[in-house]
Amino acid sequence: MFMKHKWRASLTFVVGLLSVAGALPIASMASPLDQAVQNGKQLLMTATFAGNGRHCTSCHKAGGTTMGELPNGKAIPSLTNAAAIFPRYNKKRGAVLTLQNQVHNCVLGALHGTPPAYGSKEMVELISYLTSLSEGKAINMGGKPQ
Repeated sequence: MFMKHKWRASLTFVVGLLSVAGALPIASMASPLDQAVQNGKQLLMTATFAGNGRHCTSCHKAGGTTMGELPNGKAIPSLTNAAAIFPRYNKKRGAVLTLQNQVHNCVLGALHGTPPAYGSKEMVELISYLTSLSEGKAINMGGKPQ
């Protein structure tokens, strides 16, 4: 019995060392926030929200990290400072919009889909990913997209 326990302890120690060294990935090492960011990126890249078959990266190229393009060919800014410039006033709507409002409107308008509910797991994950793209950017409410 002692030998069996000693063997398991040694195996656990080796697995731990390999994980720390990066040789053996362990999924449980991701924090809940890191997981939300990854899930949000996955949603941005693949979710159609039961719409017209497009997804967010149909327009927001490279996961939103580079300039994008609308279906009509019009260039749009990246999403790299999106979380840093909201809330912002939208003249067309005559209202101040949050980043959640913008995601909602984009899914509804551009994808003709059903937007995730405000505060839902999907919305939180999308906002987490978009916020991660703005990490380190100065807050500039109402500022210009980059």
